[in-house]
Amino acid sequence: MKKLQIVNLALTGTLVFGLAACGSGGGGAAGPASQGASSGEASKDKEKQGPITITFQNIYPDPTTPTNKILKKIVGDYMTANPNVKIELDSLNTDQQKMKLKTQAASKEVPDITIVNPSAQMKPFVDAGLLAPLNDMLEQNGLKDTFQKGILDYYTFDNNVYALPDGNNIAVVYYNKELFAQAGVEVPKTFEELVDISKKLKAKGITPIAIPEKDTWTGSFLFMNMVLRTNGGPNFLKDVLDKKKTFTDPAFELAVSKLEDLVQAGAFQEGATSFDYTAGENLFKSGKTAMYFMGTWATGGIDDSSVKDKVGVFKFPTVDGKGNPDQYMLAPGSGFAVSANSKHLKETKDFLNYFMTNFPKVSFEMKNAVGVAQKVDGDFKAAGYSQLAIDVLELFKNVQGGDLAFDNTMNPGMAQAHLTSIQNLFVQQKDPKEVAKEHQAAFETNNK
Repeated sequence: MKKLQIVNLALTGTLVFGLAACGSGGGGAAGPASQGASSGEASKDKEKQGPITITFQNIYPDPTTPTNKILKKIVGDYMTANPNVKIELDSLNTDQQKMKLKTQAASKEVPDITIVNPSAQMKPFVDAGLLAPLNDMLEQNGLKDTFQKGILDYYTFDNNVYALPDGNNIAVVYYNKELFAQAGVEVPKTFEELVDISKKLKAKGITPIAIPEKDTWTGSFLFMNMVLRTNGGPNFLKDVLDKKKTFTDPAFELAVSKLEDLVQAGAFQEGATSFDYTAGENLFKSGKTAMYFMGTWATGGIDDSSVKDKVGVFKFPTVDGKGNPDQYMLAPGSGFAVSANSKHLKETKDFLNYFMTNFPKVSFEMKNAVGVAQKVDGDFKAAGYSQLAIDVLELFKNVQGGDLAFDNTMNPGMAQAHLTSIQNLFVQQKDPKEVAKEHQAAFETNNK
């Protein structure tokens, strides 16, 4: 696979990415009556067919979020235009979906459409022959050209694309300006200042940072941003894989120490490991915490919350004077994949083509197009996007690379050992050297 080159998004007050699928001209997005073989002769053919049920596993369970509303809008439009097709939604949070898919994969009963994560996470499903190549479907209606340059590389093996991503994001820190003002603190420029303002917020009775650490990837995502800084730049995990470094490297141990500094400062909510993604994010969206470290996909949901007019955003700061704040944790999104054993493979691909063709357009209309993986045609400011959204989009202009999440880089066995180890740091303090040794031992066990 090629390494994704983060697109230098030319963002100004007007953001135009020339997506024909979102335009109103002749090459525009096909409406419900013109996709999925729902018109003309194809429509007559479908009337002769019996009912078809397509199971659509997804990670948009919260009905209050823009992603859930976008999902239901596109699915509803498709079923209206294709009355013989029923799209059955199986909506789960991220960790639940991962566990369920593993069970389904073991019995070769993968849903017609499911969710996989890029690179190392999806490779076992590809190797097992459970996913259908999507190259043919991507060539229909020019769908392939709607994706940002390079993004599909993360979902490509042996020149076959096996999943279509919903996003292309970076990790940032959202903050509540009103709570910052109450505590008399300002946006931190260094990690040391982040620890300091966390203590001051805590002293004022304000929970500093929300983290949904029941979903273990969230703590890892934060921790690996610290490694990105302490390592002085990207590719720490690549160097470990290439045997140029080990987990006992000082950069890794320092990052463990820094995460523990935050935990010991009382930076996170009580019982952080019992909060799943929805519950953790809702702490911030309801004004109960001052900060939230997350991918920029969270912008739309925050804009749809009670704190929407109070939130700003900042880059993760330097750590011990190390790192470049314009380098980010990069988050090519979860990908929609099709089961190779689907009983309705053609119809499933037709629906997914329709879904992805319309996804950027509907996302833009629902004020949730920040960080989508496809090109977007629209003036965000004129469309009424918030100042927060405009500020987030502005950050994309100066992205200078970064790293993928741990579990998108390492094999599943190593990733699970890491996720458990980091989650434990939110419960009890541990010698960073011991944490590093645990990681190295797990790496050697899982890479024999």
